[in-house]
Order: sequence, then C-alpha cells, then structure tokens
Amino acid sequence: MGRIICAGLGPGDPDLISVRSDRAIRSARHVAYFRKAGRQGQARRIVDGMLHPDATELPMEYPVTTEIPFDSPDYNRLLSDFYDDWADRLATLAEAGHDIVVLCEGDPFLYGSFMHLHIRLRDRVTVEVIPGIPGMVGCWNATGEPITWGDDVLSVLMGTLPEEDLIRHIRAADALAIMKTGRNLPRVRRALAAAGRLDDAWLVERGTMPNQRIARLADVDATDCPYFAIVLVHGHGRRPLTEAEE
Repeated sequence: MGRIICAGLGPGDPDLISVRSDRAIRSARHVAYFRKAGRQGQARRIVDGMLHPDATELPMEYPVTTEIPFDSPDYNRLLSDFYDDWADRLATLAEAGHDIVVLCEGDPFLYGSFMHLHIRLRDRVTVEVIPGIPGMVGCWNATGEPITWGDDVLSVLMGTLPEEDLIRHIRAADALAIMKTGRNLPRVRRALAAAGRLDDAWLVERGTMPNQRIARLADVDATDCPYFAIVLVHGHGRRPLTEAEE
C-alpha cells in the first residue's frame, strides 16, 4: 500500500519550503497539484526545476473557479464531483503501491484545497501532511512590520463574507488578515472604510515571490483585484514606545 503525502509549499518563495517537503518533492515519482485549466498552476510554478526527471505529473484541473458564484448549487456540485473523482484516482494509485506527493501552497490545513481530498482519503489510504508556512505569514513579513503586538487579537477573515459581517469583524479586531480577496476586493475596501480602518490597510500581492507588490489599499485602484493577494491591517497593542511617542 502506498501513501498520499501532501507537501505544504509555504508562501511562494521556494527557499521557504521546509526541508521535509523539499525532500519529499524531489524524490517523488507521482506528483499531483491543483490548477486552473490551461494554466501551469501556482503550486507547480513554485517547484519548477525540483521534480525528478522520471516523475509523473498529475494536474488536477478545477472544473470551475470564478465563472459562477461560489455559493450556487452548481458550483458546489461540480467541485464535489471533482474532489470525489480525484480522491478515487489517487486512492487507486496508492492501493497499487505508489506514493503520491500532492502539492499545496501555504499550509495544507489552513484553507487549502487539499482538505477536501483529505476528508475523502483518510479512511481509505495512509495520508501524511507536511506543514507549510501559511501564505499570510509570508505576506506580513514582506511588509517589514509585526502583525501583532502584546495582547493584540488577530482575526483571519474571508473576503467572501457578506459586507455586514466583514464590518462587524473588522471593528472587533486589533489586527486583520483578509484572504480570498480577488473580485471581492471592492467589498473588502467598503467594509474597511465603514469600520474606519481603510487607511491602516495594506494589499500584498504575491508575497515573497519575485513579482511581489505591497501597497496601501486606499491607494490601489478599486478595479485592481489580483487573485494572489491578501489584505493586512497591523495591530498596535502593547509595544515599545518610540522617542517621538515618549
């Protein structure tokens, strides 16, 4: 019986892949990764040049991404069938004695697509998960400022939440990491503005990668909605005072 090993890739910079994941990726003979149809895929791009020459690649192409609303019955049905199908394919390979490494950006258990395979596979075959540095960690380090101080409360929000929920959570939090921005960015901007936090917000696109961009969200064009981006609001709790503050 083979194993399914999910390798967390970290925030994007290949140098931030753990030693354990690096070792698993380089020795793998079967490598699976998610991607949009017709694209290389972010996970595959991160490991470019690392795969064994004899590795068989298994691109798992989403049947839908942003073409229809994520909360529609059709969206849920298509994705459920997609995960069922790939769980069966990977389980069949493992049952034939093969180890398969599944690539996952960030940490697999923090909003990662692999979670949907994990719940389908864990009672069928041996599944191992190698942790990775979450993407948001790479992004707030890219800003050069601590995300939390002292007893700050960090809230992680999804840009897909209703605007009223975003406003409520934003008002209650000291520090914020808002994921799944993309086409939800205008809603996120409005919520931050309504909560009085827009001037403190930063947009980090492709954090830790060569084409990284960091900008104040208030200065970003409202129609500029990059997919691989996160919005951050740094906390200002108990911290050493500067000379200007003393």
